[in-house]
Amino acid sequence: MFLDNEEYSKEKSLERCLTYWNPSRTKAWRQMGIDIMIGKRDGYYFWDLDGKKYMNLHLNGGTFNLGHRNPEIIRTLKEAMEEFDIGNHHFGSAARGYLAEKLVKTATPGMQYAVFSSCGGEAVDVAIKSVRYATKRRKIVSLVKCYHGHTGLALGAGDDVFKEKFFSGPGDDSYIQVPMNDPSAMEDALKHEDVAGVIIETIPATYGFPLPEPGYLKKVQDLCKTYGSLYIADEVQTGLMRTGKLWGISHEGVAPDVIVTAKGLSGGIYPIAATIMTKQAGSWVEEFGRGHTGTFGGSELGCVVGGKVMDIVTRPSTVDNVHFLADYLKQGLDRVQALYPDFFTSYTQRGIIFGLRFGVPEGGIKAMKAMCDHGIWAIYARFDPEVVQFKPGLLCTREYCDKLLEKFEMSVAQARREYFGV
Repeated sequence: MFLDNEEYSKEKSLERCLTYWNPSRTKAWRQMGIDIMIGKRDGYYFWDLDGKKYMNLHLNGGTFNLGHRNPEIIRTLKEAMEEFDIGNHHFGSAARGYLAEKLVKTATPGMQYAVFSSCGGEAVDVAIKSVRYATKRRKIVSLVKCYHGHTGLALGAGDDVFKEKFFSGPGDDSYIQVPMNDPSAMEDALKHEDVAGVIIETIPATYGFPLPEPGYLKKVQDLCKTYGSLYIADEVQTGLMRTGKLWGISHEGVAPDVIVTAKGLSGGIYPIAATIMTKQAGSWVEEFGRGHTGTFGGSELGCVVGGKVMDIVTRPSTVDNVHFLADYLKQGLDRVQALYPDFFTSYTQRGIIFGLRFGVPEGGIKAMKAMCDHGIWAIYARFDPEVVQFKPGLLCTREYCDKLLEKFEMSVAQARREYFGV
């Protein structure tokens, strides 16, 4: 087995990452007291290469919604490998057609096409290219403190912290950012009728999952219609039943022109992402089908895996379990918050997406470290370090939640004690 080989020891792996992979990122985690290199993984657990066991409450942004190495997904991939490979990106295929139909028919009303990519950033690139083609406009509006990926067009729509060092920010007036929950600022950006599209994470993950105010996203959709812009819902982290509905945007009564999905569509096993579009937004696929392509976008093996993911996340048993988890974990978090209200001050929730606020400077980082000490991996919010992103999996059991809440209470007590000194 690979991980039993001395060549994959933690010490050698760490040395290689510091030398050949990404020294800055590797060092940054260690400076925060996080020293994880994932080895064995199973369900909603993984083990560090040194043997320590963790409950996974980050799920790599929802990539492991269905758990690490989900047996049903593994079985589907093995069976698919008897007949399929990546496929040829010049042609349609049975696997691509099947997944495209499944995504369109389970999406919000009005969708017609699904175009595939290998990651979420690339799928956002497709979305931006599509709305520009459809409207013959160039400008893109996004929210302050948003994140849509690190690829070319997606990077332009994100926060300056990621793009300025790569000379992707200054001087590019085709991207506009406005504050969240500010319809007037949005209208000011759109009223000149030169904006191709508005892209919004339905609940901004890297900003700590702040919820949109009631009616805000519906107002944005109405403004888009008034001024001829198209609405892109970035559902990379909020889609695929995490909110208790297949698409988070459905809670807002919005039918966007484009939905972007990725991460969890892979089942955590084979990369696949998709841009789902209305007939108008996807007009280029009728008129200029060679306008976008990628060798690995819509790999046939990935499409088979994605189809099985859609089967699992739409099952009544999965939906029922998500609703159970949302209620059960809320009760547990409320109990812990009542014990330590001066440190664990509040949280946002939609379904099983939680943004836990620890209301002291860098409280989220301090809580993350304590949780790590107690065997929980949940990451802090990059754009709001008082918040921890808390994302249990869709198929978690009550027993798992009980253990999680027990460890979480100990973690909060430890982090509070270390911060206040009492």
